[in-house]
Amino acid sequence: MNSKEDMSVDASLGPIQYIVVGFPGNKFKGEIIPALGDLVKAGLIRVMDLAFVQKDADGSMLIVELEELADDEAAPFGAFEKEIGDLLNDDDLLAAAEALEPGSSAAVLVWENLWASKFADALRGADGVLMAWDHIPYAAVQAVMAAATKPAE
Repeated sequence: MNSKEDMSVDASLGPIQYIVVGFPGNKFKGEIIPALGDLVKAGLIRVMDLAFVQKDADGSMLIVELEELADDEAAPFGAFEKEIGDLLNDDDLLAAAEALEPGSSAAVLVWENLWASKFADALRGADGVLMAWDHIPYAAVQAVMAAATKPAE
């Protein structure tokens, strides 16, 4: 799908996820953008919504959605222009901003896992019901892997 017009209510969808990635001290590093673009270009994900939040040192909050960026600011995000938008509402973005420490910012990203859409369709077709879903933190996986490779005593 290449445009909002191609998206219909009956369209097949892979799992939809979101993340809020904080940047303490507003230290956003640009290598995130090409890495996200690579996922889009490879057909693994589709960016569905993207916004930025910031909490100033005095606690005031700023919300900026992708379409509100100036052309030069939005240019790096052109490779994965969001397809639907409006999945994140003001309450979502305010909650993300409120969770920030003063002097920090965050990106809020909603994406579809295109790689899993056929499997998701098969589950829905089989009247499967998602009973549980979670994320295993990187640190937990690293700890298990380290323990598995540790020589027996």
